[in-house]
Amino acid sequence: MVTKDMTIGEVVNADSSKAGVLMSFGMGCVGCPSAQAETIAEAATVHGINLDDLLEALNR
Repeated sequence: MVTKDMTIGEVVNADSSKAGVLMSFGMGCVGCPSAQAETIAEAATVHGINLDDLLEALNR
């Protein structure tokens, strides 16, 4: 289960298919160095994405 406190790196390393979900929300830089340490919540805030919608999609 993906949580808001997980980093993008953790999510993508655990399941590479989640990169496509993140990109569909406008997060094109899922592999860049800063994304490796950025949490899902931080990324949602930076990109102006609804956190609940993102988590729902990541946990399908």
